[in-house]
Order: sequence, then C-alpha cells, then structure tokens
Amino acid sequence: MTRLTKLALAFSLAGFAFAAQAQNVKLTVAASPVPHAELLEALKPTLAKQGVDLDVKVFNDYVLPNTQVQEKQLDANFFQHIPYLDKFNKDRGTNLVAASKPVHIEPFAAYSLKVKRVAELKDGATVAIPNDPTNAGRALLLLDQGGVIKLKDRSNIYPTTRDIAANPKHLKIKELEAATLPRVLNQVDLALINANYALEAKLNPKKDGLFTETASPYANLLVARPDNKDSAAVKKLAAALNSPEAKRFIESKYQGAVVPAF
Repeated sequence: MTRLTKLALAFSLAGFAFAAQAQNVKLTVAASPVPHAELLEALKPTLAKQGVDLDVKVFNDYVLPNTQVQEKQLDANFFQHIPYLDKFNKDRGTNLVAASKPVHIEPFAAYSLKVKRVAELKDGATVAIPNDPTNAGRALLLLDQGGVIKLKDRSNIYPTTRDIAANPKHLKIKELEAATLPRVLNQVDLALINANYALEAKLNPKKDGLFTETASPYANLLVARPDNKDSAAVKKLAAALNSPEAKRFIESKYQGAVVPAF
C-alpha cells in the first residue's frame, strides 16, 4: 500500500467516524448530583452506542431544573417524583410530564446529631423540614409515622403544619430550603432530609436515619415536555433508566440507600 493510499484510507476512516458522531443526537438533562447525575453518567456509554450524546447538567435546587425544561433551555430532567411534579405544575402553570416509568426511591429519613432515639427528643425541640410544599408534607407524614406528631388525615399527601392534630412534645418546626438541611443538622435537634442531599453529606438513610419511610409513593423518574417526551432520544434514555444495567448500578452503588422502583 502506497503512502498516498494509506493517507487516503486514514482520511476516509476519520470521515466515517466524524459522520457517525455527527449523527448522534445531543440530549441535555438536568439532575441532582446524587444519585441522579451519577446514574446518568454511568449510562452515558450505553446511550452513546445508541446514538444519544447525553449532556448532564447538575443542579442543587428543585426549581430551575423544571423551569429550564419548560423554557426549552434543557431537554429533560431527572430529580423528582410525581407528587412534586404535580404540585409544581399546578402552582407555576407549567405542563411538564413524566417521560419514563419510576426509576428509584430515595428513602426519606429523620437524622439527629443530638439524640439517638425519638424518645430522647426534649420538650420544645427544634425540627427542620424542607420548605417546598411537597417535601414539607412528606416530612410531616414521616413525623407522624415516627410517632412524633399526629396529623388530622394521614391520607393527605400535602399536609401543612396547620394539619397537625397533636404535638405532645411542643416541637418547633422550621421550614428551610431542602439543600441546606444537612448543613444545619448540628443546629437543630432533628432534621428530615431528602436522600439525595443526605447522601451528598455522607448520611445514609438506611444506617444513619432515626426513622425512615416504610412505604413511599415518591419514586423518582425522568420528566420532559409534551412536545419532546416521545422523541427517540428521550425514549432511549427512559429505557436505559429502567434497564438491568441501571438496576445493577443502583443496587451496587448505594447498598439500600437508594432502591430501584422497577
């Protein structure tokens, strides 16, 4: 083979590789750092083979990932459950939709650096919970489950502090931004923390939680818009999130701190 022929072949192969790469569809997805972004990163190679270049944008709040998908700055997001999505759509006039089956459940738990058992909580103890309506309600339901308070109606998944029927320990409930709760754990007697933020702070709901949800309707899933939820790229990502590969990653990586929902 002559030098000229070799060069021609090399350029030809490079051209084929570039063309194949150019055919890949870019999909930009917002995600919470743990476990959502970690799972998406693990699935990147599989999706690349299917023609999808996944671009993961990490967010530390629960509002921007939705507003930016609604505004078409992002294609989809992966951080939330249906109760939160429904409440967000209702309150903000958005029309975001589920784009996958449930992927995983992050057990919600109560943590404390000051007591080891609920019975040790003192009268007037301070309890911190998330300040968004859905997760505040979830926290109150967990406090009810743990026997710390009693709610008027346990079937209501959006209770507020006004729905507390009994508070025998006269707890002072503070509603704070969910992402800040691990940082204020040493300033309060008890904090109810979403698992994604707990895991970032090296807290394991299974090992470190004083009490944890025993049942949960709060499975996280992929969310997109009505105009793109059925696109080929979104469907491929949705399938990957419900694949045996995803299940193996969740089970081996988080050891029960995050649980597959499929």
